[in-house]
Amino acid sequence: MNKVILIGRLARDPEMRTTMSGTNVTRFTLAVSRPFQDQNGERGADFINCVAWRRQAENIAKYCTKGSQVAIEGRIQTGSYDAQDGTKRYTTDIICDNCTFLGTKNSDSGMNNNGSSNSYNEPSASMPTSDISEDPFKDFGEEIALSDDDLPF
Repeated sequence: MNKVILIGRLARDPEMRTTMSGTNVTRFTLAVSRPFQDQNGERGADFINCVAWRRQAENIAKYCTKGSQVAIEGRIQTGSYDAQDGTKRYTTDIICDNCTFLGTKNSDSGMNNNGSSNSYNEPSASMPTSDISEDPFKDFGEEIALSDDDLPF
């Protein structure tokens, strides 16, 4: 089975081209955060080359820009080519079967002023908190008593 699921941000604007047969293809690089910190306490990222075809390619090129957050499902495809200097180059791409737009860089409420994300369940300073001593259901009316006979299952 060859299945990949990634969530990340576009490292640069996507580039759409059209093949000789008229099929649209969009290439983009997805920056995916690593789930651990290095010795300096910083989280690294992997920059993964992705390719989308046809209508999906059009949508990514139209609606995504550098910093957009997306979730992609796809497969790994490897290849090779001969470079102009005569060496053989190897490629690894993610071929996107499905792409879900999760948000733009500017609409992400989890972003700090320096542009880094508050990820991995770290609370944001602007996140509202509620008082748990207050009954959250106080405005929903009176309690209803149900018996097992009232349940449909």
